[in-house]
Amino acid sequence: MQVRSGALPRFLLVYAALYAGYGLTTPFLPALLSQRGLSPTEVGLVLAAGTGIRLAAGPLAGRLADRLGAGRGVLAACAALSAGSALLYLAGHGFAGLLLAGLAHAAATAPLAPLADALALAATTTRTATASTARFAYGTVRGAGSAAFIAGILAAGQVTAFLGLAALPVAGAAAFAALAGATLRLPAEAAAGAPATAGAGSLLRSAVFRRLVAVAALVIGSHAVHDAFAVIRWRAAGLSPTTASLLWAEAVAAEVLVFLLVGPPLLARIGPAAALALAAGAGMVRWSVAALTVALPALVGIQALHGLTFALLHLAAMRILAEAVPPALAATAQTLYGTLGLGLATTLATLAAGPLYDALGAGAFWVMAGTCAAALPLVRGLSGTGPAGGTN
Repeated sequence: MQVRSGALPRFLLVYAALYAGYGLTTPFLPALLSQRGLSPTEVGLVLAAGTGIRLAAGPLAGRLADRLGAGRGVLAACAALSAGSALLYLAGHGFAGLLLAGLAHAAATAPLAPLADALALAATTTRTATASTARFAYGTVRGAGSAAFIAGILAAGQVTAFLGLAALPVAGAAAFAALAGATLRLPAEAAAGAPATAGAGSLLRSAVFRRLVAVAALVIGSHAVHDAFAVIRWRAAGLSPTTASLLWAEAVAAEVLVFLLVGPPLLARIGPAAALALAAGAGMVRWSVAALTVALPALVGIQALHGLTFALLHLAAMRILAEAVPPALAATAQTLYGTLGLGLATTLATLAAGPLYDALGAGAFWVMAGTCAAALPLVRGLSGTGPAGGTN
């Protein structure tokens, strides 16, 4: 199968619309729910319910895409549902109405990124004998997505300032509608493949797949204490809000840099197993330093490691999934990896972060360094060259 020369611009549009939609809707959702009259407890319940339904909706959509051999169509349908469900936040009234809106929107958006990744990876790994076949690095489109997320967050701030929080669901709906349209313009060949006959069970029986999910869950989950309490610790140490925001921006910039420039050649040079080990090692360094000091030069140094602890790990995981998972199970693998693996791990780690920080203070970062250390023994053999569709 061939990927036409226009594939890269079309995938760039897909990822730009997808992550701009996330940036427009996700960060300000708690504030919107509060403005709509929900108490802090009710806001938490809506968000928690959304997390719960994502764990089921993502894999179900991935399985449907593989079963029908229609990843592009399922992604477009989920994007359209995401656009419509975003507007439900404006129509919903009271706790029950906003809870239903949150459940609908979470279920619709859960499969978007994994399905987009499955399609993009199918395009980048296409192999033909013709010289005219266009190929592109997955990191290019994923880096564009991270940049679009930043743009979406910045746009959300401006939209809120001029039009109020109620305008954000409309802006998000527009982005997801654009995603649906952009998805339908993807080359049909990028979504082609024989419908799956095996299910998620064959993936879960694969030692390669289980170990990859475990490594990613341990390293990505290790970000929980940082994401929840870093700014609190920085401000308690006297750093200004502007400095804190710049440190966060540095981490995202490092992520984009690795996705676009540093990660692909590094991954090609050292291979996915070594890249996973490097990401875990970087996590050990990052969280160990965070446990010891809040000196600004040290924080500047470790925030740059986000490019390794997240972006390089993600690139390596995508390489392994692309090479080890049968094409007919690509969407199922992506949604299981992203939803049950990373989503569940992040949720559990975030729940643990509060008690850990309450009991240990900055010492909670040592626990996060320990989870990265625990990932290292699991990396051996994760080269991405063996099939992950059966027992290994």
